[in-house]
Amino acid sequence: MKLPKELINAIIIFAGIALYFLVIDFLDLSDILWLRMFNVLFVYYGVTRTLSSNVAEGKTGYVHNLMSAGATAIMGVVLSIIGLVIYIQLRGGDAYVDNFSEDLLFGGKPTANQYCIGILFEGIASALMVVFVAVQYWRRKMAPQG
Repeated sequence: MKLPKELINAIIIFAGIALYFLVIDFLDLSDILWLRMFNVLFVYYGVTRTLSSNVAEGKTGYVHNLMSAGATAIMGVVLSIIGLVIYIQLRGGDAYVDNFSEDLLFGGKPTANQYCIGILFEGIASALMVVFVAVQYWRRKMAPQG
């Protein structure tokens, strides 16, 4: 059984984000807010792989590619959040979240679940922005030539 390219690229997004954040945590840099913004590069890479594959297969419809790229990004974010929930629970749950900088998300003391839900919404919003930008970029490649 062949997995859909959207799922394969979502797994690539998840693997990139997971490895990146494990390295950041290992280096004790997880409290630096601006380092978290680089995860958008992994989402962009996965979305671009999906769009590139679609174009190579001759699937150039705007809505099709928007949905395909969106599915890739959302699945990547959801897989990343599932990994985050597991990682936080393995590291001590609420006590581990308390170690983060207060200006990361809430400014208070969120529970592990509140933190993950907040990151989920933040991740979906940023993933959808990446999808829109990537599809607009690829739009000229999807336009009929002639």
